[in-house]
Amino acid sequence: MRSENTLFTGGPLDGRVLPVLLGPTGLPPKTYEIPVPRDDGRPPEVHVYLRVPGPPGRLGLPRGWRYAYAPEGRPARRLNWPWRGRR
Repeated sequence: MRSENTLFTGGPLDGRVLPVLLGPTGLPPKTYEIPVPRDDGRPPEVHVYLRVPGPPGRLGLPRGWRYAYAPEGRPARRLNWPWRGRR
């Protein structure tokens, strides 16, 4: 599997660059979850990062990806049914 060094912004990993495994399409996952164990035996705390476009290049197009901290957690997904019209 291929990996890519990706920048993390915000949260506990602010400013770190970590290797992230790429999917079959060559893109990193949309969300990246990091479980942090607790000392008192409770379930681990999970920090969520969302994939956003990287810094713009020479032509104004984004170069690569970075992860931004999402303090509210994983966003809710809406189902997109193909037979429903636009709202």
